[in-house]
Formats: sequence, structure tokens, C-alpha cells
Amino acid sequence: MQLPHAQAAVIQTVSADEAQPVDALARATDLPVETVTGAVFELEEQALVAVTERVEESIELTDEGVAYADGDLPEVTLYRAALDAGADDEPVSMGQVIGSSGLEGAQVDIALSNYARKGYGVIDSGEITADPDADPDADSEATALETLAAGDGDATDATDIDDDTIEQLERRGLLERSESTIREATLTDEGVTALMEGIEESQTVGQVTPELLTSGEWEDAEFSAYNVEADAERIEGGKVHILRQTANRVKDVLVGMGFQEMEGPHADADFWINDCLFMPQDHPARTHWDRFALENPTHIDDLPEDLVERVERAHREGVGDDGEGYHSPWDEDFARALALRGHTTSLSARYLSGTEIGELEPPQRYFSVEKVYRNDTLDPTHLLEFFQIEGWVMADDLSVRDLMGTFEEFYAQFGITDIEFKPHYNPYTEPSFELFGTHPTTGELVEIGNSGLFREEMLEPLGVECDVMAWGLALERLLMLMYGFEDIRDIHGTLCDLELLRETEVTY
Repeated sequence: MQLPHAQAAVIQTVSADEAQPVDALARATDLPVETVTGAVFELEEQALVAVTERVEESIELTDEGVAYADGDLPEVTLYRAALDAGADDEPVSMGQVIGSSGLEGAQVDIALSNYARKGYGVIDSGEITADPDADPDADSEATALETLAAGDGDATDATDIDDDTIEQLERRGLLERSESTIREATLTDEGVTALMEGIEESQTVGQVTPELLTSGEWEDAEFSAYNVEADAERIEGGKVHILRQTANRVKDVLVGMGFQEMEGPHADADFWINDCLFMPQDHPARTHWDRFALENPTHIDDLPEDLVERVERAHREGVGDDGEGYHSPWDEDFARALALRGHTTSLSARYLSGTEIGELEPPQRYFSVEKVYRNDTLDPTHLLEFFQIEGWVMADDLSVRDLMGTFEEFYAQFGITDIEFKPHYNPYTEPSFELFGTHPTTGELVEIGNSGLFREEMLEPLGVECDVMAWGLALERLLMLMYGFEDIRDIHGTLCDLELLRETEVTY
């Protein structure tokens, strides 16, 4: 019997007595796994080998899981520190215990979120207690990590671990479970007969090459048949991230609505980020709790002096006959302090002031889709850095109706037609209102933006003599309404679901 090279190699290697995995056959024949898989299926079609399949689960610890297997889980570390501080007798300051525990950054949040869940104690009003009867050595999750770290990743290593513990460790990102299909081949009676009668390699061609075409040998060549059902190596090609695709779509929509794009620095003076927006310098959002200040350099010298004077006067005295300002301290040194922008409205201030591209005459429409940075607590709808859709329209006699109509037209381009509005307060807009959309999965209202008409106290120092309506919308939350994501960390960050990003169909 004549067979192509791969089939001949496989049939001469496979056993009639014992099922052999395709991987083992590939090693024995020194052929690629995908080539051997195709050969096995082709031999099965000829009834020369029998193929069986089984699904095998494997469990692998993540780098974080390996680190905790070698040491302690953060909640265990916190419990031991609480015991050392005497929290088993009376409540102790949580800050004191955290400081002595050595936990830092994300580990603190991890410890706090799991401490009470596991019965190690209670955290209340900034104080922590420790249950003297708790036994960290019997922590089921810690024990499971040690067991899995000592194994080789096979699912049998987890047979003594209950499913709830495995699922909890998976939710915490400490292990990953995967399934793979194992195919095994066995020589049939027909295959044994064929071997006994003798196997010869046929000279077949697996692919057309330039040499075959130019020489004309392809006319006499015998080509191998293709098995379209055979497994092929999976290649994950690069693609534009779904968030970037949506950002590009937003830009296309706004340009189509007559807007021009703004650009500007991510690190900017507090003057542009807040002072020009009539944001008082003692506002809580301007403390280190909410902003990211720069250590080097710390300040900027290049600010327009006459604009600084007008902005300071607006803060101290107000604007117009009825304006009173804030009657609060205003420090030029603070205004020159550098920080990562907490909103892209700093770009609006730069453009409206005329310092970026010169004075603008109404009507004008501008937008940006850029990153902003805030010291927020991470949760399903908040990140430390995210994209803001900034926009403003400069014209005479603008009203809230114009602003609402703009939003309805914009969101309709993404299939969102149920926008709701709620009155709000901003230091730099009056009237102001927030925008909400209905989440397609949970049915809950999700805040998706903030907007209003810029106040006279902001516009007069910038030299603007007409109305300006403006907004800041959340790109990630637009994505949530479009695709039904419930946690924006599913699409970027350390908890990003790569399979979800690969498989989600981009729709507009």
C-alpha cells in the first residue's frame, strides 16, 4: 500500500495494543502535531486506525497564586499582624495594623475584602478585631494553593479540594482552569494487515511552491488531499482593542456632526485643569486624595500673566455686578503646580482662552477623546485612568434644549435611545445635569456623563462673550451600554478577559 509520508510514518509508529496520544506520535515521528493530527484523521477515514477523544482539565496557578503559595495570603498576613497588635483583646486602629503588616498597594484591598469573609475578625469604623479562635493554618484556600503548587498542574491534583474553594481561587485570579481535547490512535485489524503487506511512501506534494510552478513539475505532481476537519494550529493575530475601536467610532461620529478635534498635554498646570474652570482651590477634588501630582518637575512657569490675573480676580471677587467669588485663599504657586489632568476640560480651557490655536469666533465645535487620571477606588465602573469624551459648542443663544438634542443625536449613532437627565451641580457650569443610560443586561441606570452651560465666571476671564455648552462623557461606560459589560475591568487592566476581547463582535 502506498501512503503519503506523514501517514506512512504514523501507521508504522502507532500501536495495535495501546492507544497513543497524538502528541506522543508527533514526538516519535519527529513531525509537527498538526501534521500528525491530519494524518491520523486520514488514516481513520481509511479504517487503518481508530481514534478516540477525551477532554482533560488542567489547573495552573497564576504568578500571584504561586507567590501566595510560597508565602501567606494577604488576609492571613493581616490576621497575624492584628494578633500581634492585640486586636484579639480589643479593637485596634486599622491603619496601625496595616502599617505593621507590611502589606502595600492592592494587597491591602485584597486583605480587607477577604478578612471578614473568612471569619478572621471584624473591620468597623476604621478599627479591626481578631478572632482568637481563627486558625490561619487551616485556611482552605491557602492549603489548596500549597497542594496545587506541589503538583504538576493536572486536574487530579485538585481531587481533594472542594469545588467552592477552586471557584473562589479562580475568581481571585490565583489559578486558571483550561480544557484540552486529547486524541489517541490505535491500529485497527485492517491497519495490521496493511503493515504486514508492506507500506510504501507515495511521492505526493503537500503545497504549491514557486519552484513547482516555474518548472512546470506541478502538471505531473500528485497532490495530497486536504482534510478540512483536521485540527490546525491556532494563531492569535493582533487586532485593535475594542475600546480603541469604539474611540475611533466616537471620533468619526463627532467629526460627522461638525466637530474638530482638540489635543493637549496629559500632565498640565492646575491652572488649566481647575483654576480656569472656576474650581476653588480648597475644593476636595483638588487635594492629593483625588489628584496625581508630579514630583519632578513640580511646577510650570509658562502661564499667560494677564489670564492668571483675570482668573484670580474671578476667584477672589467674582464676575459681574452680582458676582462675589469664593472669598477663599487663592495661591498662584498652587495654580502653577503640575498634575495629571483629572478631566480633559483642561483642553477646553486652553482652546477657549485662545492660547492654544488663537482666538476663536463663534460658532465653533470642538471635541477630544483622551485619557484622564483620578485617584478613585477601583470598582466595576471606576478606574484610575480612563477615557473621557470631551466636547463643547460655542454659539449665541444656546440653551439646555440644544445640549439635550446634541446628546440624543450622538448616542443614537450607537443604538442608545433611552438617555435620561438629572439636574446636577458643577462649579463651572450652570445649569448642569448628568446623563444616564439603561444597562442592557442588569436594567440598572448607569451614569454616563456630566454636562452644562459654562458659567460667566469661567468664560469672562477667558475672553469668551457668547454661550458655551460643554460635556464630559465616559467612553468605557458607553462601551458597557453597547456590549453589556458589567465590569469595565473585563476589557482592560489586570483582570482583562482576553478571550472576551478576541471573540466579541464589534458592532456600530
